[in-house]
Amino acid sequence: MLRTITNNFALLTVVGVALAWFYPSAFTWMTDGSIQVAGQPLLSVALGLVMLAMGLTLTFEDYRSLAKLPKALLAGVALQFAVMPLAGFGIAQIMGLEQGLAVGLILVACCPGGTASNIVTYLARGNVALSVAMTMASTLAAVALTPLLTGALAGTYVAIDRWNLLVNMVAVVLVPVVLGTLLNRLFPRAAGAVSGFLPLVAIVLVILIVGGIVGGAKAQIAEHAGSLLAATFLLHALGFGLGLLIARLLGLGTIEARTISIEVGMQNSGLGSGLAKTPAFAAQFADIAQAALAPVPAAISAVWHVLIGSFLAAWWRRR
Repeated sequence: MLRTITNNFALLTVVGVALAWFYPSAFTWMTDGSIQVAGQPLLSVALGLVMLAMGLTLTFEDYRSLAKLPKALLAGVALQFAVMPLAGFGIAQIMGLEQGLAVGLILVACCPGGTASNIVTYLARGNVALSVAMTMASTLAAVALTPLLTGALAGTYVAIDRWNLLVNMVAVVLVPVVLGTLLNRLFPRAAGAVSGFLPLVAIVLVILIVGGIVGGAKAQIAEHAGSLLAATFLLHALGFGLGLLIARLLGLGTIEARTISIEVGMQNSGLGSGLAKTPAFAAQFADIAQAALAPVPAAISAVWHVLIGSFLAAWWRRR
């Protein structure tokens, strides 16, 4: 049952977004800030839980193994933070996107890979171990690189508070991941017992987050549907395509190149939309309407990347 749900992540995401479109109130409670846990918005807590779930699957030996940085892993992480941010910035410039859409597109492009890429890699019969290592490495690197790259590229449109973004990355990403790893070390049996359900937890939370963003910004999405859909599709299409092409040009094997393509093309859209939704990030915009647009590209990108990734996985699996 759990494997069936996990394997149909793309379909579930599309269904979740469709339901959020027609029944916004069923999802907006996750993202509108009306519910708080220990003084923190539910959205931030949900993102932390997704990262905690990832940390529970890791050991400190996994971190040490990253120090070796084999060619495929190093190439994959480098492409993650080169191809996607530059693609996001280029698309925003060429299409002349509005300030909010441009900043939101660049922010999600500067985010690390998400755990959904591990699922798609498994379905594509790729190198799952490499995919997991890339997700972990890019997530850790993103604590510093996401604020730096977003500030440098999105700063063209609005002054980005990089320090605030760094603090959010530490709180939402670094602390939960390391805490999860520590819990795995101290209570390995308990961590092992829940590990089978963790992908399901992550999938449900990501769908609720994306659905909440879509439901809450229904009017803005309808108004900018054409440019929004085109820009996010191009972002992920370039990520998958250039990730595969450059990996092959670097001399990597077919399986490794496909894995890198999936990892580069699939972003942690839940993290991107969550960061853009924070009051501190929204306060950087002079126009509240533009601030409301910023989380939307990440929510739409969540749909595109699982659709493209699932299509490629089915194609590569048959081959």
